[in-house]
Amino acid sequence: MNASGQEWIERIRIPADHQSLPGHFPGEPVVAGVILLDRLAALLEREGRGVIKRIAAVKFRAPLLPGEEAELQVAVTLGQVRFRVLRNAEILASGEAELA
Repeated sequence: MNASGQEWIERIRIPADHQSLPGHFPGEPVVAGVILLDRLAALLEREGRGVIKRIAAVKFRAPLLPGEEAELQVAVTLGQVRFRVLRNAEILASGEAELA
């Protein structure tokens, strides 16, 4: 990454009692992708990088289960965001976004 960019890694865990889980899916809950994107947006705002204007691409490859720990990796360069969500070495989600 070039000198004008920044990177963060944040450990995330969505608790089994999170309000969105009963709808995704009853009896076998998984963490909804929008919850992972919300964590990304919150990290960017907390770090003073602004808000997401547009998600250019996102791919969900494997589910995150309630209570599992994952790692949110974020890289920002010139108003562009690249991110990955990993559980151990497995990529659960990845994508790109633009900041407002």
